Amino acid sequence: MPLTDMAVRSAKPKDKPYKLSDAGGLYLAVETNGSRLWRVAYRFDRKQKLLSLGAYPAVTLADARAGRDQVKALLAKGVDPSAQRKLDRGAARDARACTFRVVGDELVSKFEAEGLHELTLDKKRWMLRVLNGDIGDRPIADVRAGELLEALRRFERRGHHESARRARALAAAVFRFAIATGRAERNPAADLMGALITPTVAHRPAITEPKAVGALLRAIDGLDGQIAIRAALQLLALTFVRPGELRHAEWKEFDLDGAVWIIPAEKMKMDRQHKVPLSKQSIALIRGLRDITGSSPHLFPQVRSWHRPISDGTLNASLRRLGYDKTQMVSHGFRGLASTLLNESRLWHPDVIERQLAHEKKDDVRAAYNSAQHWDERVRMMQWWANHLDDLRRSGSVVSIAKARRSRSAS
Repeated sequence: MPLTDMAVRSAKPKDKPYKLSDAGGLYLAVETNGSRLWRVAYRFDRKQKLLSLGAYPAVTLADARAGRDQVKALLAKGVDPSAQRKLDRGAARDARACTFRVVGDELVSKFEAEGLHELTLDKKRWMLRVLNGDIGDRPIADVRAGELLEALRRFERRGHHESARRARALAAAVFRFAIATGRAERNPAADLMGALITPTVAHRPAITEPKAVGALLRAIDGLDGQIAIRAALQLLALTFVRPGELRHAEWKEFDLDGAVWIIPAEKMKMDRQHKVPLSKQSIALIRGLRDITGSSPHLFPQVRSWHRPISDGTLNASLRRLGYDKTQMVSHGFRGLASTLLNESRLWHPDVIERQLAHEKKDDVRAAYNSAQHWDERVRMMQWWANHLDDLRRSGSVVSIAKARRSRSAS
């Protein structure tokens, strides 16, 4: 007759193991050590087999009967329950191995094998570390859009809205890679289009009044301390590249004989190689710097770690030491300074200035002013700009447009 809860609960160990049978092959095996194990006996392919359903009381009589019914249902379909259990366990094991973290690491390894620059790889690793805090150990096939959104909001809560958008794009790449390798079926990142905060364009504080620019340049020239940091600010004024591009500048990128600095695509915001014409003043500055930092791969290495570039806040900290607070001037402000004064001079076509600032979009192709057509003009502009900074440094006063035109003609 079928078992009862009372009979199962009252089962005590004896000198030898024994069974309490239910129905349909289900029974409770009572061991000499007191453990009580549910098992179901069945026949498949003319062979007698056993399947364990767990231990009492964690698995109740009702649970064991439900497990037995599942066994019967598989047998009715011609499926061996033991073989199916092995498949299910293997699938669960694979799912645990195919986490977002695992697939993300594989994708980064793929990028690394493809030659992506270490700086770009570091950014991707950082974004994945933040995402992994929420979804790293989740099977990638199970991650839902809401979970990913919550992970991305970690960036937003820190005010890193642009990083949140880039992290969403990276997560989308991870899911696409998982789909391509058969470990996921859909990309939840695609469902988050428009869900993140659109970052507002923040205009960086910059000094643009000519007299004040002259005072700033003189202050930089008098900066005490590390010569390399002073040179970094001076070169930033001369080239008006992004601070990150300057901080990560490497000696191998410079052709001083050819008077050009070629910044690799992976270091650029728009992922496109950028050429910076070097003025005579820039070349002299860089040649002088080689005697100081030439043994490092970087023009501007850290003092305590010669093979790593200076940190993000070093240049701004130097400006603070000179008395310029964050509402007056930041390292990124040299770009605004150059853009304003170059445009106000009316000597250079706006497209030439924008191209030198590397502001053009990837799909922005101008018929009249592409890179090949205005390189020579950019070379002339950068030499004029260096001469103009020298004028401002010496006089601290407004240089007339007439003098500026004469300076351009002479350069």
